[in-house]
Amino acid sequence: MVTMGYVLSCEEHRPNDLVDLARRAEDVGFAYALISDHFHPWIGRQGNSAFVWSVIGAIARETTRIRVGTGVTCPTMRMHPAIVAHAAATAATMLEGRFFLGVGSGENLNEHVLGDRWPSVQQRHAMLEEAVTIIRLLWQGGQHNWYGRHYTVENARIFTLPDEPPPVYMSAHGDKATALAGRIADGLIGVIAREESLRLFEDSGGAGKPRLGQVKVCYAADEERARRTAHEWWPTIGMSGQLSQDLSMPSHYESVAKLVTEDGVARRVACGPDPEVHLAMIRQYADIGYDHVNVHQIGPDQEGFFRFYEREVLPRL
Repeated sequence: MVTMGYVLSCEEHRPNDLVDLARRAEDVGFAYALISDHFHPWIGRQGNSAFVWSVIGAIARETTRIRVGTGVTCPTMRMHPAIVAHAAATAATMLEGRFFLGVGSGENLNEHVLGDRWPSVQQRHAMLEEAVTIIRLLWQGGQHNWYGRHYTVENARIFTLPDEPPPVYMSAHGDKATALAGRIADGLIGVIAREESLRLFEDSGGAGKPRLGQVKVCYAADEERARRTAHEWWPTIGMSGQLSQDLSMPSHYESVAKLVTEDGVARRVACGPDPEVHLAMIRQYADIGYDHVNVHQIGPDQEGFFRFYEREVLPRL
């Protein structure tokens, strides 16, 4: 059996709406929510990018059962790992055991805003490993110093701590990132249904740890409308490789997105009102060993999606 999660897209929705959507996801029966942490949206059409830690605090007060995790936070450049440790400890305290910290090596789109140079992939992985070490160190309680290759922490103590440190899950795309996730993380967040990646994750130390797969869908009353909506709101799903990490502005993504066709998006998104199409996308992950699947409904019709999944999809999972 697969555990189903819902994606709270900070790029597409206003902060108060995100809180309402989290509450609605809990009512419908989703077990957890994954909320994005960006400074910019991918393209201007999406139109939003709230500060995720404020939104998580509000969700904590408005929900009682659903787990919430960042999907994902980059704790290396825009936010120092000590600050991420502080923010995550507060979120975990407010959610009372329902929080997990999702981390990743980031995108230039969000991490360049303080004027820092965009490092190589190898450097970003090294920074992420050191950052996770610092975060876990500060979660132990007490006062700590750290003088590392990338970060310095002096006389830092987090006073507001949860009863238990939250798990740290890591988003990974390529093989090197997947191996790193197996070694340093408590779980994997994946966006490609690739069996070889799960084997590498397990062989690198991830055996028995949670594996979260993510699918993008677009429910609408007819497939044609769903395809149009997915292409309008999320054309970047047609982009792959290093390009999706190295561009620095939403306008740059918009320029490349002009080359992405509606058919190219529809091949990556479950579009329309046929539950079998959505179930097939989810089962691609479940069948190869993912035990959690997060569903991202693209576009403004979130309520139509909730009714559809409550009636047609979730009962069959």
